[in-house]
Amino acid sequence: MIVLDTNVLSELLRPEPSPAVVAWVRGQPASQLYTTAITQAEIMYGVVCLPPGRRRQALAEAVEGIFREDFRGRVLPFDSAAARAYAEIVAHRRRLGRPISQFDAQIAAICRSRSAQLATRNVCDFVDTGIGVLPSRLQPARPTAPQALGPAQ
Repeated sequence: MIVLDTNVLSELLRPEPSPAVVAWVRGQPASQLYTTAITQAEIMYGVVCLPPGRRRQALAEAVEGIFREDFRGRVLPFDSAAARAYAEIVAHRRRLGRPISQFDAQIAAICRSRSAQLATRNVCDFVDTGIGVLPSRLQPARPTAPQALGPAQ
């Protein structure tokens, strides 16, 4: 199971997405690609913040199609298991003096609670969260290996 982070889906929605990101996503089995309700909320919020008009309408339709069709049955919720993982991740990062955004912590918690790997363009946001970040050509920086925090209990 590979969870696509918000920045990966956002890149795919750009008028001219990164060829490396497009190629990487196309190279994965679609049935193994998931995203989260957190990413869905972030992307939908971005669309709603756009000024009314044709661009906003077209993007809203594209986003709706992505979540309704492309990711049907593969949008992971933030559930009770993720809530436990979230508490552990946020506390661990705080002890390290490395706070984490609420959205990133929720995405990491969903991944951790399901033993999923994350595909992101911002590897550093997920250091010390206990999840594996996939090695890929999504980001210019060298990807990390699975982190020190063990799997959620």
